[in-house]
Amino acid sequence: MLEYIRRMRSHIGHDPLLLCGASIILYNASQQVLMLNRSDNGCWCFPGGAIELGETTEDAVRRELLEETGLTVEELHIFGVFSGEELHYVYPNGDEVYIVDVVYTTDQFRGELTIDKESRSYQFFDIADLPAKISPPVVPIVEALKRRHGVTV
Repeated sequence: MLEYIRRMRSHIGHDPLLLCGASIILYNASQQVLMLNRSDNGCWCFPGGAIELGETTEDAVRRELLEETGLTVEELHIFGVFSGEELHYVYPNGDEVYIVDVVYTTDQFRGELTIDKESRSYQFFDIADLPAKISPPVVPIVEALKRRHGVTV
């Protein structure tokens, strides 16, 4: 957890917090997308996380990708900005958030794929065969990804 969020939580407890994040949809050569199986809720998500104070969304997504997967990227393409009631979430520990997620895509990455303690595993999936158990704030992003690729939602 970022120090800023930790400080805010010390003041507001589990009450709703507006949280800005950045995520990335990473395509491999077969046009499959990388997803991580989260340790906290057992659901699948894309790499990403909260933006630190003063950090750009591009720098945040690069930092989060490196921390969570060991991979680095240079070229980023904006996929979309997701917000609203659909990105309201209560974490397993009771912390409530309303997320604004700036989502990027790329197929240009390098490094050796590893995972950190936030994830139990990783896998590249065909877009038509994404797992059913998606982390709730990621569902609208998955739906948009499927629509963009002509997959029935």
